[in-house]
This record gives sequence, C-alpha cells and structure tokens, in this order.
Amino acid sequence: MGLFSRRHHDDAEAAEADQEEPARSPAQDVGTGPWDAADVPDGSAPAGRIDLGALRVPAVDGMQLRMERAGRGAEASAVVLILGGSTMELRAFAAPRSAGIWDELRADIAAELTRAKATYELVDGDYGTEILAQMPVRTPEGRSGTVAARFIGVDGPRWFLRGVLQGRAATDDGAARQLREVFANTVVVRDGTARPPREILPLHAPGVTAAPEAEELPGLDPLQPGPTIAEVR
Repeated sequence: MGLFSRRHHDDAEAAEADQEEPARSPAQDVGTGPWDAADVPDGSAPAGRIDLGALRVPAVDGMQLRMERAGRGAEASAVVLILGGSTMELRAFAAPRSAGIWDELRADIAAELTRAKATYELVDGDYGTEILAQMPVRTPEGRSGTVAARFIGVDGPRWFLRGVLQGRAATDDGAARQLREVFANTVVVRDGTARPPREILPLHAPGVTAAPEAEELPGLDPLQPGPTIAEVR
C-alpha cells in the first residue's frame, strides 16, 4: 500500500520559505517527547540513545532493532523495534514549518485501510487522536484472520513522526508501556536540506555514519522482514 505517498506541488520551496513560527508539537503540551534535536532535556534517556540518522531511540535492555527497506538494494526508510513480544515501527517525515500534517495523514490512512478491507476506529491517545485498525491477514493454514495495528502521529518543528504498534501493544496499555516510553523519548534530527512534506527523513543502521537519501514510503507492512537486526544489551 502506498500510505503517505508524496505530493508534488513544488512543496519543498513553499515549505522551506515559510517564515511563520514552527508548529507546536502535541508532545510539548503533554510535557514529554518525542523531542526535536534542539530541545532534548538532560536525563531523558539514562541509558543513552542509539543513533539511526534522523532518529535517535533510547537504548532499552533486550530491545531488538530491524531496519526496513523499500526493496532489495534500497536504503533504510524505517526502523522496527521489537520488545516484550510486540513491535513498533518508526518513520520520520519532513513537514512544513508552520503547520502539522497528522490531521491530513489520518484521512489518507483511513482511506487506505478502507481500500484494504480493514476496519478501524479513531481513539484518544497520549498525543491526541490515534487510529486503531484491524487488518485482514491470511494465516499459515490458509484461514482468514485479522491483526491489530495502532497508528500514532506527532507533529514536530519541520518534522512528523509516525509510530505503528503491533502485537499485544496495539490493544493492551500494559503491554504497550515500554514501547510508548521509547516513542516518548525518541529524538528526531531534522537536517537543513529542503524537502517536500511527507518525504522520509534518512536513516542508517546503528554505527553507520553516512545517512542514505530519503525515499518514498513503501506502504503498510511494518512486520515485513528486513536485513538488519541488532539487540541492545
């Protein structure tokens, strides 16, 4: 599925030329992150953070990281965090300086879910409205089933961060606690490159210094296996 596909209206020039005040993040209103790289409070990640390029995620003992790619040979566009039997996919996007994009993207996600014959509802979350979806799947035995996915969105200054929870964390607050804490203490590093809204901010594998070019969002499949797995110890 092509969720969050980029729009081409000469967005880059329009967004970067906008001189109004940056959009206020819902995270600022609740007193937590996700944080912009310029506003990270001291002590917000006692064990340190893992540098993935545009994202820096808190280090948590036993957490696994898997870098996601759009296809063979493509560069990383998302990271999947595996912790406590659940997963959370993180992607960071460029956004306009003076307006958030989560309201607009929720409508796009809802339309895509409808086309995929999934059911969904809008629910209240830590940062406002979230989407809780039941997505159709085919079991290994060939039966029809569903899997829950919860979409979380936060608008920051010139960036947007999306999280997708799957597994028990999608529907169980207790099971989601650790992954939500990771989300709340993630740092988004927005570079100075002019980018159109919705362009993915570049990621790299842990320990790699050169970040890849931003690329198109490949679609809704946060559990598709990827080639890079690391575990935090």
